[in-house]
Parts: sequence; structure tokens; C-alpha cells
Amino acid sequence: MDLLCIREQTAMLALAVGEFIRSERRVFKAEYAEQKALHDLVSYVDHTSEKKLIEQLKKILPQAGFINEESGRMHENSEWVWVVDPLDGTTNFVHGIPHYCISIGLLHQGVPVVGVVYDVAINELYTAVKGQGSTLNNKKIKVSEQDDIRKSLIGTGFPVNRFERLDAYLEVLRKAILESRGVRRIGTAALDLCYVAAGRFEAFYEIGLNIWDVAAGVLIVQEAGGKITDFKGGENYLEGREIIASNGLIHPLMLAWLGAV
Repeated sequence: MDLLCIREQTAMLALAVGEFIRSERRVFKAEYAEQKALHDLVSYVDHTSEKKLIEQLKKILPQAGFINEESGRMHENSEWVWVVDPLDGTTNFVHGIPHYCISIGLLHQGVPVVGVVYDVAINELYTAVKGQGSTLNNKKIKVSEQDDIRKSLIGTGFPVNRFERLDAYLEVLRKAILESRGVRRIGTAALDLCYVAAGRFEAFYEIGLNIWDVAAGVLIVQEAGGKITDFKGGENYLEGREIIASNGLIHPLMLAWLGAV
């Protein structure tokens, strides 16, 4: 299987669908959005983008199954599985905040092997192939070498459900605010992970995520030299709904903070 060729085709597809999203944003009105849950929005742009992506991804790898945010799971027990979030950061999109992206991951026997994340608003394309490194707009990227939490910028996200863990989660936020250089919440986990890979964040953590939020981004972090675990230091981060991504150097501290959440 030529994974480099698959990455290139997938990247070109993300750019094409990103142009559709950009064009729709120019005419989009907030009332077009629908509410899936209290803090979870969706729109025709999500649905149409996902349809376009699936249609072309089937041509790139016909034997693959799918795990999609909007249309669900199809043949997910296949050897190859696409994991698609057609518009990560829908709430940002709806409100005109320029932080939203397309996230496409390819799993082989459950392991991410290709990742593509396209930041539509600012035209940044992140890609990775297992064993081949990570790129931003075709230039190699790597994680930060900062090992001092006082000089580290931390990314996070706030849960849209699972509020029974909120108090413990907010205590970690308090520690991050007091001890790090600062905390950022940009509203799209896929881009948060890419920011770790590019050395913009030293770490990112969040609970309540789904596999389509992280499948592409985790590979991009790993191939940039970073570390990914769940809150206990294990490997249940794709479906476990919790993740720590870091440059590796401050990972032990992040585990100490989050182990009890």
C-alpha cells in the first residue's frame, strides 16, 4: 500500500472540500445551524462536506470502512478504516471565528497510518504518514524542546458532556493557569493536536473527545516527535474519550496533573 500516495490524494481532497467550506462561510448565517445537543452544533456545511469527502475517499481506497462524525460507522471492522470529521470546530464556524478544520485519518488494523488536517480559515495543511514524519504546508515540523512548564503554553478544550468530571478538570485548569505561561482554548481538538506537533503548544489535554476528533492529529503529533497517552499514561486515547498530547518533555507533569481526573 503506497501510503505517501494516499496522503497526497487525501490532502488534495481536503483542500478541495476546504474551498467549499470557505465559500459557504461567506454566506452562512447562524440561524442555519442545528443543535445536536446543548453544546453541540451541526449545519448543512458539515453534512455536505462529509458527503463530498466520503465519495472521494471511497475512490482512493475502495476496500476501506468509515467512522464519520455525522453519518456514523460503516464497515468499521475492515482492515483499513477512514476516520472523518468534516468540520471540526463547527461552533467556531457558525460564529465566524476562524478556527475550524477538516480532519481525515486512515487506520490500518486500528492504528493511525495517515493523517491530514486542513485549517480552512488560514490555509494551513498538516499531514503525516506513519514512519515518514509530519509536515505543515509541505515543510517538516517537530514538537517544542521546552522542558520548563513556566515557559510552556498549554492547549485545552472544555467538555460538552460528561460534566461529572468537571470539578476535577477545572482544578487542572487552575494549576495550568498558575504554573504555565498560559492556557489556550481554540475550540477544535484536531488543530490543538497540530499545534503541539508544530511546537506552538507544549501540551494539549481534553476529555469527552471522539475518535474523529483525534485520529488524524495523534499521528501528526507522534510523527513530529511528540507523545500521546490517555490520562493514566496508557494507549486508550482513540476511543477512550480523553487525551494528553505533549512534546514528551513535560508529559510526566501533565500525567501527574490529570491522573486523578
